[in-house]
Amino acid sequence: MSRPAMILAVLGLAGLPGCVSSPNEKIFDAGSGQAQLRSVQSRTFAAVSAERALRATIATLQDLGFVIDKADAVLGTVSGTKLAGYEVRMTVSVLPRGPGQVLVRANAQFNGIKAIEDPKPYQDFFAALEKSLFLTEQAQP
Repeated sequence: MSRPAMILAVLGLAGLPGCVSSPNEKIFDAGSGQAQLRSVQSRTFAAVSAERALRATIATLQDLGFVIDKADAVLGTVSGTKLAGYEVRMTVSVLPRGPGQVLVRANAQFNGIKAIEDPKPYQDFFAALEKSLFLTEQAQP
């Protein structure tokens, strides 16, 4: 084999490891799980003011057995704790998304440490919040 052909063969082989998957590619796989969790934790509500959504969030957390630890209307956040043999802490953010729309995002943790990834508690919270928003809308003159 001639020297230029050998150099080309070596360079061609050197490029092959770039095609093999590396452990670093798993970094990007973790994002899809986070994106799924974020989609379970978030809901957009139309025809609702941020103030009304925040008040409904507080009422919903209380209806679900949470004790409100902190509420901040300026930041649009509410935190509550529920003790049921274990501690669950939920923090909810209400963010305006445009005229008459708000994004509500809930984040729940066991004992203030481990994030709850099971979609059921979030589904239960948002179902109760939807009912609360519907009922307050019907009660308005």
